[in-house]
Amino acid sequence: MKNTKLNVLLTRSFLVCLLLAVCFGTVALLVSRRQIAWFDETIISFVQGAESPGLTAAAGLLSEIGSSAVVPFLTIAAALYLYFVLKHRSEVILLIAAIGGSAILNTILKKIFQRERPAIHIIMEETGFSFPSGHSMAVVGLYGILVYLLWNHISSAAGKAVLVTLATAMIVAMGLARIYLGVHYPSDVLGGYLASGFWLGVCIWTYRSYRSRRQSAVR
Repeated sequence: MKNTKLNVLLTRSFLVCLLLAVCFGTVALLVSRRQIAWFDETIISFVQGAESPGLTAAAGLLSEIGSSAVVPFLTIAAALYLYFVLKHRSEVILLIAAIGGSAILNTILKKIFQRERPAIHIIMEETGFSFPSGHSMAVVGLYGILVYLLWNHISSAAGKAVLVTLATAMIVAMGLARIYLGVHYPSDVLGGYLASGFWLGVCIWTYRSYRSRRQSAVR
């Protein structure tokens, strides 16, 4: 019975990964054909229409949190907690694979698409290619895998709700901040969410499959 439930879960995880890959492919196709300008312009106008000194400072702070200097620090802290406190050493590998793999995938995708950054109302200067958003991929990888790893260590439903709410808020806020600062198109952010979600799903699916095979071998 337990194996049946696990197989159903793995099948659903695979289908979710497939769906995310198809959605990313659709967004990427629209970006490459330049058929998504209406989507980008509408959201940029709405987000940047609320510009204020306070929002600019908050967006800049969020951008720093999702930077390549901060994410590795948070990853190391989480890895040390998993290894020394929770004694879940295989989960450290999952953590590093999810976050590190997302960063590598972002680099590959940016070189493939080579989309220039927005030239509309730039609040903060940024270099490199635009699609998909590296910050968006980083926060999905980081907070997504932390939710997965910490879920079973939180006993109360309220605690789990807080965990998911905080992670979701950080992911959404980061995407909005990058759009607000004028360093990414909304389609860059959406593409980053989908690409990193796909990679996160692949990592979790692989991990669960590995654990299932290992448990079966022990029996």
